[in-house]
Amino acid sequence: MNAAARKIQRIYLTLTLGNTLAASFIWGVNTLFLLDAGLSNFEAFAANAFFTAGMVIFEVPTGVVADGWGRRASFLLGTVTLAGSTYLYYLLWQFSAPFPLWAVVSVLLGLGFTFFSGAVEAWLVDALRYSGYEGGLEPVFGRGQMVSGVAMLAGSVAGGVIAQATSLGVPFLVRVGVLLAMFAVAFGLMHDVGFTPERSTHPLKATRAVLTASIDNGLKIPPVRYVMLASPFSAGVGIYVFYALQPFLLELYGDPHAYSVAGLAAAIVAGAQVVGGWLAPYARRLFHKRTSVLILTGSISAVLLLVLGFTRVFWPALVLLTLWAVVDSCAMPVRQAYVNDMIPSKQRATVLSFASLMGSSGGVVVQPLLGRSADLYGYPASLALAGIFQSLAVPFLVASRRQGAPADRASAPAAPSDQGPAQDSRA
Repeated sequence: MNAAARKIQRIYLTLTLGNTLAASFIWGVNTLFLLDAGLSNFEAFAANAFFTAGMVIFEVPTGVVADGWGRRASFLLGTVTLAGSTYLYYLLWQFSAPFPLWAVVSVLLGLGFTFFSGAVEAWLVDALRYSGYEGGLEPVFGRGQMVSGVAMLAGSVAGGVIAQATSLGVPFLVRVGVLLAMFAVAFGLMHDVGFTPERSTHPLKATRAVLTASIDNGLKIPPVRYVMLASPFSAGVGIYVFYALQPFLLELYGDPHAYSVAGLAAAIVAGAQVVGGWLAPYARRLFHKRTSVLILTGSISAVLLLVLGFTRVFWPALVLLTLWAVVDSCAMPVRQAYVNDMIPSKQRATVLSFASLMGSSGGVVVQPLLGRSADLYGYPASLALAGIFQSLAVPFLVASRRQGAPADRASAPAAPSDQGPAQDSRA
């Protein structure tokens, strides 16, 4: 990796570190926070579903921002929007607001995250290619996931400890402060490289163009389409399991006010991301095809959730949770590299945002459904049901494999690019 590419990678890792740290302060206590505000399990996960619905609604319009105004502009808007909506969440908790207000603010939280989804990843890939980097993307995404895991570990543990020492609302205020600091950092470090925004004076036309590009460069490409169709099951289940583990582990632990234990669940997932990001390039080398990694990890994850659903002892549950998180995290960089190598630079943020939309759409349905099953039958049964849902992603990954895409075997980019690399900066 040459000096220019290393600089791009350092900026990417810095943004990933700060952004994940800010977000993760509440991840270990979010479900407890919602329940403490007076919501039922169904309402708590319905609020999360409105969050994912916000992501579904705004993915395409914010894709216009990323591809039309620039990936930097999208990131900056994301920090401000997420900071503001997080503060509104804190106010709703303070005043024990009714559920409809939680639904509205949850949609705004989803809007904040859609400014990030696709934009940062697209910025990284285009800037790396422009700088002359021609290596595989798994190592870079793996490092990003490792940094994200470290940040999540620190933020989720700190959030749980802060909540136990003060109140469940304070971690939300800490998140607001860190997000505003990240706005300043990104303003100084992040600049669009290897990509020229296509500005439009007609937002509706631009939105239609983005949606068309998402379909043409995503759903109409069979191997990409099947990965997208798998994501509602895998992503929807992942969101539910992450938040359901907080009350589930507290239930097994026997102390409903041990918020640090809830933070431990998020911390384990964070540590697993570090391990999974480190393992991803090695896992990739064990198989000729990327889809082999995705199919195997998806199958193992589903089985682990089924077993977790029948576990009634705290420490074995922690072990199963750790294994599930490591396996799931190991697949993520491979999936990112596989999809990025099949889409062109010009529509990269658009297609990645649309892929995120597909995953979020699963969360809209899966979260309230599994939350309701937790109300009726308990968290263990809902986790076992989550394993069944996750297994439904595997046939789509098999279908993607059967398409024989060059990116399935590639270690270097296979997608067309409208930006040539800087030949004079290549080491």
